[in-house]
Amino acid sequence: MPSTLEPSADLTKPSRQTEARLVNVDGLRAVALLLILIVNIAYFASGYPFHLVADPAHDSWLDHTVVSLVELFFAMKAYLIFSFLFGYSFTLQLDSAARRGVDIVRRFRRRLAGLFVLGVLHAVLLFQGDILTTYALLGLVLLAMRNARVSTALRVAVLLTGGIGFVLALAAAGGAQLASDPAEALAAGQRSTEALQGGLGSLIVEHVRQLPAMYGALLVQGPLALSAFLFGYAAGRRRLLADPDGNRDLLRRVQKVGYPVGLAGAVVFTVGGGTANLTGLAAGVLTAPLLAAAYAATVIRFFQTDRGRRVAAVLAPAGRMSLSNYLGQSLLCVLVFTGVGMGLAGTVPPLVVLLIALTIYGVQVVVSMAWMSRFRYGPMEWLLRAWTEQRWPRLR
Repeated sequence: MPSTLEPSADLTKPSRQTEARLVNVDGLRAVALLLILIVNIAYFASGYPFHLVADPAHDSWLDHTVVSLVELFFAMKAYLIFSFLFGYSFTLQLDSAARRGVDIVRRFRRRLAGLFVLGVLHAVLLFQGDILTTYALLGLVLLAMRNARVSTALRVAVLLTGGIGFVLALAAAGGAQLASDPAEALAAGQRSTEALQGGLGSLIVEHVRQLPAMYGALLVQGPLALSAFLFGYAAGRRRLLADPDGNRDLLRRVQKVGYPVGLAGAVVFTVGGGTANLTGLAAGVLTAPLLAAAYAATVIRFFQTDRGRRVAAVLAPAGRMSLSNYLGQSLLCVLVFTGVGMGLAGTVPPLVVLLIALTIYGVQVVVSMAWMSRFRYGPMEWLLRAWTEQRWPRLR
């Protein structure tokens, strides 16, 4: 995320062609921001999802339909697009460092250290489902593989995904269960919801209490994220997003394979109980990368049309300051749902929660356009860059 959560390369005077390429990447990153918000906001709106059970206060067919659609189309897919962009943007940073004669190892390690600290603060104060710490740790693996061949990166990525899927399928066949006793899970969900409705102290205690379970989930999420890093690394080495028109046939093939296989797996994942069921989770692990890839290919191809270029230009500022927006999403959700602000946790049905997510995203797009028209970096991107470079970069 450090590379996907700030400008894609250190280019002081990019050409028009380079600017167009970066708009495509930043626009895709902005789309991923929306998808990740749609998934994450449910964990702010209620304490029950953390315990893998539905909130009994919202039990209508409409509530179940909205939750199922989010699981079907977005769960386990949104963060994979971010992860792909992490690996892709890493190759841009490698090229930039080589041109400028900069030691990428020391700079990237400092960047990852800064990102890790931000992630810890984010997990404790705002959202225990933080992904920044995971990206910071996995970034060290990507750094170690910076000279790997494309074929090697692809083989490792496939092995990671297939290996996790196989282990989960084996566990499911052995009768292992993820969810605890339903009555116990409902009681825990009620306690978590009440904690979210409390003040800042109650919120922090709840976040810290949930961290072991959340980091346990990274046993699945982490290898998948690293796999997506490596796919992004391979795509960056092949300049896949730098020449969408030249790679049109490849993008079409990704769509033709990704949509039918990915959606079929998503159906099994959703019907099977989502992340609460090992069989459904195994299907999701094996097919979610294909659906996420199909989404990304579709967005990139759309950005090559006249209307798509206009949309990309609107979205790109949000993608350029996506670290600020990612953390800002959590802050706004805390203010809306927890006792720190309006205290709506447990009271808002899923459809309204989804509308709130769209509203937050719309505000962020507008604010990002205004901010980036005046400044070179988003506020958190600027702080992270200052730590990385050990100097205060020019903001305006």
